[in-house]
This record gives sequence, C-alpha cells and structure tokens, in this order.
Amino acid sequence: MNPDIINVLNMAAYVIYFMLPAYLANVSALTFGGGTPLDFGREFRDGRRILGDGVTWRGTIIGTSIGTVIGILQGVIAGDIFFGALLGFSLGLGALLGDAAGSFIKRRINISRGRPAPVLDQLDFVVGALLLSSLVFNPSLELIAVALIISPILHLSANTIGYLLGMKDVWY
Repeated sequence: MNPDIINVLNMAAYVIYFMLPAYLANVSALTFGGGTPLDFGREFRDGRRILGDGVTWRGTIIGTSIGTVIGILQGVIAGDIFFGALLGFSLGLGALLGDAAGSFIKRRINISRGRPAPVLDQLDFVVGALLLSSLVFNPSLELIAVALIISPILHLSANTIGYLLGMKDVWY
C-alpha cells in the first residue's frame, strides 16, 4: 500500500482516538440529557431563548463525565492517568460548550431547535473541544485540520445510522 495513504489513515485514526472524549461527550449529552435547560429558560435581549431546551444541565454533566472517563482510560493506556483525565475533561466539556455556543448562534439567527444549520451543527463541538483542550495540550495544525475534515463525516454518519435505527427523528 502507498506510504502516503498509510500516513493519512494513521493520522485519521490518531485524530479519532484523540477526539474520542469529545465525540462521546457530545453523543452522551444528547442521549442522556433532558431536564433543566442550561439557560434556565431565560431569554436573551433579543427576546429569544439564550440556548433553548436542548442544552441541559444533566446532558452537560453526564457528557463531561463520560469524556473524562474516556480520557482516564486513555491515560491508563498512555501511562499518565492525571493528564488523561485533564485532557478528557477539557475535550468533553469543550465539546459541550462548543455545542452550547452553536445553539446560542442558532437562536440569534432564528434557527429553531432541531432545525439544521449545516457546518455549524457538525463543527461547533469540535471547535469548542479543540479550544478548551488547547489549555492543556498543544494540538498540531495537522491534527486540527484532520479533525475539522473527518468530524463532519463521522457526525453525519452517526446521525444517519441513528435515524435509520429509529433513535433520531431526522437524519442530520
């Protein structure tokens, strides 16, 4: 096999492994969320909800916890549990803060909950995860670029599978 293809596949696998706490935090918040919204139902000065009902305390806490646990497991594998926990926490919480920022933007441009916002829906959590985790880890430009390319593909693929299995109402 071509060495360049092997390098690309290795980098993609590394990015998926690195981003796993963010990916699983994001899906866990959706799966186990519900309850009290993070914005407590408050409206912004434009009269629209700050975030909406889809961004909840339970989802944020559970998603961040799942991201942290995944980071700890990766830390066990790498031999540095503390760093793994810190990185997993920052990736998980960053993903959920990025998703909340995406919800904030969607409310400002009058896109209602559950309606698509192409690119924003697929990248908000990735950008949030990379930004917050950069406080503890200096990602290479290559890692950032590959994460921004493959994450939308993974996101749309997972959503489509969830839709086909009857777990989601929409494919996006």
